[in-house]
Amino acid sequence: MVGLKGTIELSNISYTIVTSTSWSINVKHLALVPYKYLVLAFLLAAGVTLSGYPLTALQSEDEATWADVDVPADWKRPRTGAGENGFRWYRCQIAIPADWKSQNLTLLVEPVDDAREIFFNGVRIGTIGAMPPKFRSGLGEDTEHKIQAAQVLAGQSNVLAIRVYRKHPRGGFNVAAPVITNGKQAISTNGKWQTITGDDQGWALWKDAKPESNLFSKVGDARTVIAEFRKLENDRGARSPSDALKQFTTTPLLSVDTVLSDPDIAQPLSIKFDERGRMWVMEYRQYPDPAGVEVVSRDKYLRTVYDKLPLPPPLGARGQDRISIHEDTNGDGKFDNHKVFVDGLNIATSFAIGDGGVYVLNPPYLLFYRDRNQDDQADGDPVVILEGFGIEDTHSAASHLRWGPDGWLYGAQGSTVSGNIKHYGTEEKPISSMGQGIWRYHPGLKKYEMFAEGGGNTYGVEFDSFGRVYSGYNGGNTRGFHYVQGGYYLKGFSKHGQLSNPYAFGYFPAMAHTQVPRFTHTFVIYEDPILPEYYRNRLYGVEPLQGRVVYSSFEPDTSTFKTTDLGHPLKTTDTWFRPVDIQVGPDGALYVADLYEQRIDHASHFQGRIDNTNGRVYRLRPTENWKNQSFDCSEFTNQELFGLFSSPFRSQRQTALRLLRNRKLSKSDVAQLQTLLTNDEILVAINALWALNVTGNFDLEIAQRSLTSEHWAVRGWSIRLAADHLELDANYQKALLLQVQQEGNVQVRSQMAASARRVSPPLFAGMVKELLQRDDDVLDRHIPLLIWWAIEANATEFESIRQLFGDPKVWTQNMTKSVILQRLVKRYAMSGTRGELENLAWMFQAAPDKASRDVLMAGFEQSFEGRSLANLPASLLEQIRAAGGGSLKLKARLGDPAAIATAIETVTNPSASAQQRQDLISVLGQINAAAAIEPLLGILGSTADKSIKQATLNALQGFDTDNISANTLAAYVKFSPETQVVAQSLLASRADWTVQLLQQIQEKKIPVDSIRQEAILTMLLHDNEEIKSQVVELFGELSPATSEQLQTRIKELISVIAEASGNPYDGKRLFLQHCGKCHQLFTDGGKIGPNLTTYKRDDLQAMLLNVVNPSITIREGFENYALFTLDGRTLTGFIDDQDSRVVVLRGTDGQRTVVNRNNIDEMQVIQRSLMPEGILKTLTPQQIRDLFAYLRASQPLP
Repeated sequence: MVGLKGTIELSNISYTIVTSTSWSINVKHLALVPYKYLVLAFLLAAGVTLSGYPLTALQSEDEATWADVDVPADWKRPRTGAGENGFRWYRCQIAIPADWKSQNLTLLVEPVDDAREIFFNGVRIGTIGAMPPKFRSGLGEDTEHKIQAAQVLAGQSNVLAIRVYRKHPRGGFNVAAPVITNGKQAISTNGKWQTITGDDQGWALWKDAKPESNLFSKVGDARTVIAEFRKLENDRGARSPSDALKQFTTTPLLSVDTVLSDPDIAQPLSIKFDERGRMWVMEYRQYPDPAGVEVVSRDKYLRTVYDKLPLPPPLGARGQDRISIHEDTNGDGKFDNHKVFVDGLNIATSFAIGDGGVYVLNPPYLLFYRDRNQDDQADGDPVVILEGFGIEDTHSAASHLRWGPDGWLYGAQGSTVSGNIKHYGTEEKPISSMGQGIWRYHPGLKKYEMFAEGGGNTYGVEFDSFGRVYSGYNGGNTRGFHYVQGGYYLKGFSKHGQLSNPYAFGYFPAMAHTQVPRFTHTFVIYEDPILPEYYRNRLYGVEPLQGRVVYSSFEPDTSTFKTTDLGHPLKTTDTWFRPVDIQVGPDGALYVADLYEQRIDHASHFQGRIDNTNGRVYRLRPTENWKNQSFDCSEFTNQELFGLFSSPFRSQRQTALRLLRNRKLSKSDVAQLQTLLTNDEILVAINALWALNVTGNFDLEIAQRSLTSEHWAVRGWSIRLAADHLELDANYQKALLLQVQQEGNVQVRSQMAASARRVSPPLFAGMVKELLQRDDDVLDRHIPLLIWWAIEANATEFESIRQLFGDPKVWTQNMTKSVILQRLVKRYAMSGTRGELENLAWMFQAAPDKASRDVLMAGFEQSFEGRSLANLPASLLEQIRAAGGGSLKLKARLGDPAAIATAIETVTNPSASAQQRQDLISVLGQINAAAAIEPLLGILGSTADKSIKQATLNALQGFDTDNISANTLAAYVKFSPETQVVAQSLLASRADWTVQLLQQIQEKKIPVDSIRQEAILTMLLHDNEEIKSQVVELFGELSPATSEQLQTRIKELISVIAEASGNPYDGKRLFLQHCGKCHQLFTDGGKIGPNLTTYKRDDLQAMLLNVVNPSITIREGFENYALFTLDGRTLTGFIDDQDSRVVVLRGTDGQRTVVNRNNIDEMQVIQRSLMPEGILKTLTPQQIRDLFAYLRASQPLP
């Protein structure tokens, strides 16, 4: 049929058809519909391509089993299990009215987390995402798909078929059934469809459909049907601002007003007030998708990897976000004058006014826009201050920038983003954080740090009148978190990653509360006098899921707080009310920002259910005696600003402090602040202290004087500011230690414990020694762990640790015994460096009694369970012996003859646990127990456990007898690939054994391509020309690729990765298979090579360069060493640990080898990485995309 051309008509549908055998057909008319399917069946059999799409042979209904399902219910359900992956088809019939003839139609199909191809009467009219082999989820893509009039069978039944491909999909989307419309009328397909699992492209047609099967024919008004299409269950639809206001109800004595609404604003994410009482609004119009980037991959939590990072403005793509200013010019309580300070922002979440301009948090950047002439417009391009705020989830991006009373800018970081923060364009090492927390930045000091780590999906930063920090929570049963300096908090560890400190050994929970549904997005502590008295000193939080404002009591709970709900002062029947911010205005009223959306959740927003034209701001005020009040302190003198410290309005006090940051103070101003510091009113005194600090007038003299203030807040804050900013002299330290000893306020003691972590090691020891003696703090919700974290931060300051624990009284304190000792033993044991283990030996020696030594021994035994004792220093072993010797493993390691005999018996006992056998095998190798050689060789041929075999091979490396190599080579072919790698390290370590190994390779008893690069390098290091010659003959010259070859390969890989999306879940499996034996990412993988978690994994080119040529950059601490021993061994690996007596090497096989320094002849660095080259050559293009999708993930994949 080559070259055949023809004309076929399918009921007025004109197609161009080209077959796979290079002949073409013009399809014009086929009057009778049934004949149409016969012709198409013929075309399919011939391999015809229809509309550029190859269709396979039609499958008869007898061969396929279709089932009825409800759509959209089937598309909404959760997606779990492997059975959800793969192809599935859906189909229905639509009766198109005859009067729709010759009209172009639109089909509305909402995208969810899969790829879809949409067919109308067998013709593909649209795609959502991309099908394999270059699969990409269509989430967030267009809803509308055009159908040409010529493709429609007016007055007849039409087949709508959807081909779906899913791969680890996220379910639970609020998706609607497709709707078809001509613009005036529409037909919904909500109801029974047919579905089938599998893939046959002939299913695009329904050749034997019964006339009424799964047929949709009800015609309605297009506006009504499409509105229903977008509606959710119980959704009452969007309302106008005036109508929305009527739906609110308030609790007694409160009223609500609309002060700002669309079209003047849209998407009001954050609101603030300036010194003139004007409202500034962050309008999040670009959300959820950053402009100018493409999606590379998404995980099931919708964390996204993009092809590149957006550039800062004005270099990057222009977004739709903006910051607007709104003023009430006539005093009627409504903002009637509107300006735009800056627009074109791209995922800008927050801002802070100050320093002659506005700081803007526009992840991944912190920007500063100057406004020198104060015309309420940015002067030009911004200064880019910081970079590295994650944008992988714009629902959780860093937000809520605001000034703290200490002159730092504070912000929140959400749970599903990460931070790698550094000054823009510099080479400084980034400060990394994974997931939620509170961070801060000091513009003057140019310093960024995490203030506290953990929490919920941290959103909101609240400071009460005493400068304490709070934020909301996206879970239930609490209203949020009280954050203290240096604290670690509860988080979703499996989803959001572990705490950055592996030795935290504990974390703070949220504030205690009764059981309530999730969640309080953000909240304020209301301390002003305007609301009726019953409503004062309460927590007011927004609940965007429920669409209401909640208020709670707020009471002390040891050094933190607890809450109890009291009701909902603002709620509504409007299902679109989505409050996302709440602030106390300078007039004492509560202001609530309403995003005004159908839903507020990841799924809805990322699938495109978002309207960036809506938004309102409401005021909650007293019903009686309310009077609109203006506030303007922009022209106040310094003394007038000091006067605001006594204002009952917190916002006014905070504004005064912010303005003073940029004022110069006279000597009389400073003297006045020092006088106010001793004021009887605590709020006046504390604001005076803060003002002295932010204006640069806080010094040691003031700090020391403040230690004995009558006000707890002044005492606590003076300690915090001194520890943060001052060099503490001997006089201050003496005064501070005296105050620690006698401090009676629990919140001040909490700050003392937090600050002990930030002072010099000797002062830390003195502070903690006093704090440990406060038995009344043992049950405090914060103080015990704060003390532990101070000790942990100084754990390697051995002199100070000895200063602390050198006092016998410290050992007897309840806090020491119940909280500190076992944690400190565990800290030293987990880290396991020689210095730390030596200090642990000192602690055993310093313990004043048997009870204390028993606590240390119990902690040591627990920490070393299942771990090698190979590198324990002699001093620790001696102290363990003196303390009673502990377990069999410890006693054998100490050289006890009876224990050694029992150990040999145990390692050959198949009934003993595998872990115990491995531990004892390692000990026998470490102590060179000659009696163990024959039993160990026997294990190689008798056990099936590969971990035991690997431990045995590593233990045998210290012995030099011919039967070791003979036995190893005899058993080699039966070893697993992983065990063969360990055997190669053993055999390559001695020249005689290497000769025997090379002979077996030459005789083809061992495959040449099974020998790892590390073993080859080790063999080349022997001072034996015959060995070197044989190695080159067998393996070739080990020469690196040229720079041109490297660049060519990197360009090829970049092209492969850019072709389609990768799947991070498949990539994780590939990582564990190919990389995870040596490298750790998050909590998975080995600990041989560098941990990749904090590696700069968003730089694709740099990452590819290191994979293609691992030796180009060898990270510090992972240099490959060659070690030559006096007993004839040649060893290679990383230096895992060392001191004056031993060196511990770690090979790529995961085994550690301890070598006494007096047995080392020479040790030198090899300028070549142990990481194998060519690792990507064995992977398909899709596997490469999958692997790098995982490598570029910012958080773990549970």
